[in-house]
Amino acid sequence: MGERPGTWERRSWGERPAPAGVRRVELEEALELRTPWRHACHALLYAPDPGLLFRRIPLRYAVLMQMRFDGRLGFPGGFVNLSDGSLEDGLNRELREELGEAVAAFRVERADYRNSYASSGPRVVAHFYAKRLTLEQLTAVERGAPLAQDHGLEVLGLVRVPLYTLQDGVGGLPAFLENTFIGTAREQLLEALQDLGLLESGSVLRP
Repeated sequence: MGERPGTWERRSWGERPAPAGVRRVELEEALELRTPWRHACHALLYAPDPGLLFRRIPLRYAVLMQMRFDGRLGFPGGFVNLSDGSLEDGLNRELREELGEAVAAFRVERADYRNSYASSGPRVVAHFYAKRLTLEQLTAVERGAPLAQDHGLEVLGLVRVPLYTLQDGVGGLPAFLENTFIGTAREQLLEALQDLGLLESGSVLRP
């Protein structure tokens, strides 16, 4: 079976409403939200991948997500304490706990920041980052993750996001998006794939 590009309607994130009870906030506003608000930081790690599936379907990029302890898909990261340093300091600590020592080869910085969302229900502000790695760095993370402190506990394993659509129009990314995602992780994934140009030109983004 082959790839089926151009089968989805392209829509921008601005046309997709945020989930109920969630609003997008600027970083400056988000940082002013203190107790009882809690802050969480998560990162999408990705790398160019020249590989071919079945020797003919371009993989284009390797994009990592993880299976969480609750059976939902999400991104590596977690809650951070603003009194202990910057958002990025907290995020990099969380990545080391969840992904292991291979993350010492890089650091997620403020330049990798993408957006923040505030949820009025649990009063959580979710900050999202996207970090481009080399394929060697990313595969090192995959190899080392089973040895990380949180593996088998908070994190059940890493998965790569398929960025192609098979000829049946279902296999690949469309099927992957039918999984259950935590919080705004699905919306964050779709926005990042579109804005970072990780999909083939003309491919789809449907909410």
